[in-house]
Amino acid sequence: MTPTVRQKILVYMGLLVFIIGGAYVLYNQVYLEFLFDQFRKEEISATFLNAPPGEQIEILKIYVMGKMKLYWFGKWGFFVATCLFFSLWISGVLTRPLRKLIAAIERVAQGDLEVSVPVQTKDDYGKVIQTFNDMTLRLREAEDARRRLVADVAHEFRTPLSIMQLKLENYQQAGHHVPPEMLRIHDEVIRLSLLVDDLHVLSLAEAGRLSLDRKPLDLTAHLERIVDDVKYEAEENRLEIRLSTTSRPVTVMADARRITQVFINLLTNAIRYTPEGGKISVVIQDKVVDRNAVYTCVSVIDTGIGIPAEELAHLFDRFYRVEKARSRHTGGTGLGLSIVHHFVRAHGGFIRVVSEPGQGTTFTVYLPINNDINIKTLF
Repeated sequence: MTPTVRQKILVYMGLLVFIIGGAYVLYNQVYLEFLFDQFRKEEISATFLNAPPGEQIEILKIYVMGKMKLYWFGKWGFFVATCLFFSLWISGVLTRPLRKLIAAIERVAQGDLEVSVPVQTKDDYGKVIQTFNDMTLRLREAEDARRRLVADVAHEFRTPLSIMQLKLENYQQAGHHVPPEMLRIHDEVIRLSLLVDDLHVLSLAEAGRLSLDRKPLDLTAHLERIVDDVKYEAEENRLEIRLSTTSRPVTVMADARRITQVFINLLTNAIRYTPEGGKISVVIQDKVVDRNAVYTCVSVIDTGIGIPAEELAHLFDRFYRVEKARSRHTGGTGLGLSIVHHFVRAHGGFIRVVSEPGQGTTFTVYLPINNDINIKTLF
């Protein structure tokens, strides 16, 4: 029969009582032997030997009681320390499986569904851990099914949408009169085609099957071109946009096309949610150490409407949009930041966001300089 956690606690508490009781008896015996040895050396003299038996007992009593005052302080200090030590040890033994489970739950909360906790016991903890492992397995299967569904749907939609878009464009190019309704249909087909393309790319990135053509990339020069591309849109919205770089080139191993989409999405969001008269800054930092690795950091800083703190945890989720961005005219599809997140992860980096409502938002992209370079060689 496998003991339950309750039975284990009872056994460990009984063991603790046994240890403390044994230590108490042993401590008393050792101390009393020491006390009588000291009395023999210090108090037994001719005066003591010539005294009547009653006085001898009184002398012994006074000596022992005087020493016992210090003994009680030492004894209680010893037993308190012993109790605390064994209590700490027992609590550590009993809660070790729980600590492992809590760490795994935190990883799942952060989106890591590949976590699994070894089942080392058959008690209540073992059953809970096994249930947790079964749950994460089902979550992984559901997530894989969702990814395959999204990828299949996106793939199947691409062909008919391309045909519709081609026929509409041919109809316009043939010189026929195009009613406003058909123009709106054309615009919706283009928008839907872009959405399907984004879904297809995102499903590949989530499944870890996104192909990257990674080559040495001068990030400084590349960002200069990207900022020039969006400058016209920023100026139309009466926004100031500027790039702050180092004097030397900053080179990373990256797919230029994917990195372009990352920063185009971030800058487009910054332009969309920054009111007139605002500023957008792109800042490059070289050789930033984080988590014992070296990164190049690119921050996109705006003075826009900001993002509430409760929204930040969901910002990179698929189809998630902050409440203020839910209108069709101001909000996007909700895939842009999710694509940014997965593209950066595919490059071995990560992205952080800091925001305050009414003050602005800062997105910082961390791209590894070289995964094989030792930090000591760079400084």
